[in-house]
Amino acid sequence: MATVSIDRLTKTFPHATRPVLDHVSLEVADGEFLVLVGPSGCGKSTLLRLIAGLEDPTDGTISIDGAVVNDTPPKLRDIAMVFQNYALYPHMTVTENLGFSLRMSHTPHDRAREQVDEVAHVLALETLLDRKPAALSGGQRQRVAMGRAMVRHPKVLLMDEPLSNLDAKLRVAMRGELMRLHQRDATTTLYVTHDQVEAMTLGDRIAVLHDGRIQQVGTPQELYHHPVNVFVAGFIGSPAMNLALGRVMSGELGLSGLRLALGEHCWPVPETLAGRLDGVDATGHDVVVGLRPGALTLGSAAPGLPQIEVTAVTVESLGDETNVLFLPPFTVPDVIRGSGDSDMTTMWTARLGPDTAITAGQTVTLAVDLAQAYVFDAATGAALHAGPVPQPAA
Repeated sequence: MATVSIDRLTKTFPHATRPVLDHVSLEVADGEFLVLVGPSGCGKSTLLRLIAGLEDPTDGTISIDGAVVNDTPPKLRDIAMVFQNYALYPHMTVTENLGFSLRMSHTPHDRAREQVDEVAHVLALETLLDRKPAALSGGQRQRVAMGRAMVRHPKVLLMDEPLSNLDAKLRVAMRGELMRLHQRDATTTLYVTHDQVEAMTLGDRIAVLHDGRIQQVGTPQELYHHPVNVFVAGFIGSPAMNLALGRVMSGELGLSGLRLALGEHCWPVPETLAGRLDGVDATGHDVVVGLRPGALTLGSAAPGLPQIEVTAVTVESLGDETNVLFLPPFTVPDVIRGSGDSDMTTMWTARLGPDTAITAGQTVTLAVDLAQAYVFDAATGAALHAGPVPQPAA
């Protein structure tokens, strides 16, 4: 296996107004499964193509096992890549596609057939080995593309949204197979996805990209519980964190001597939240407040907490929980509103119990647990909470 080191990597395409990747630095340990996640256009796939040698960097270095490979041809990097658009040979059968790299590396026929059969079994391709890509569904083609990369046992495995064309049931099964294979082979893997469930379940660590820059790298739990800025907080988690603009002020309300103004509401800051604020100017500090959907409950269940009255826009009954979506009575920061987006994109979500009897259009009183709030500087987006955010009891 191998380590991958990326140092100040920059990529700018001709006539582009800004770099696709802007001084990206990243260390991938030997045998690590690192997931690259971020919105469309943030540079995830470009980073994979640079590591594979399919694109040339504008600046910076890429090293594999300590050796700089900027000028090394792709075929000599011992890297396998799974493309989102399959990239299969249309004139070859599944067997021939799976074994092509083994044939090119002069692997003995018996050994090559054994490796192909093993991968075909893992990916449920055994009944399709004599078919050509034109006779396969999109999901079957994607599995062949994955198998073609896996069969080589490369130093580094690059995957660009390999499960995007699979149905829901097969996607869950394939996530389990990918984890099992990685535990068995310990191949250094970089995996690109926009699916947070994949990122949280597959990655040893996750790197969040935005506008060509890495925002945060850490374990799934670190990113979920300790986001370093507003973007990571709003991006990691499903349903997404609820965000609103507010202001922390001094006052007589609450033992902490701080108040939190959100829209027309002004609430005392609980001691647990006040103790986590770092560098907040009590004379008036503009902030972004974040609340996970679980921090909002029915008002009748928590009469001692601050409350808001909202109208349910959508009610999603998921069996084990009920998600109520509503337009908040607060100002939502631009970080989660894209250009041209409607107000519907700024809706908040409350995660309630499975037996909650609420319908769309109904007025609901919700309690807000500020002890679970995340607080970010409104100007820089950086997190202000210095300690861990308490989580609700299971």
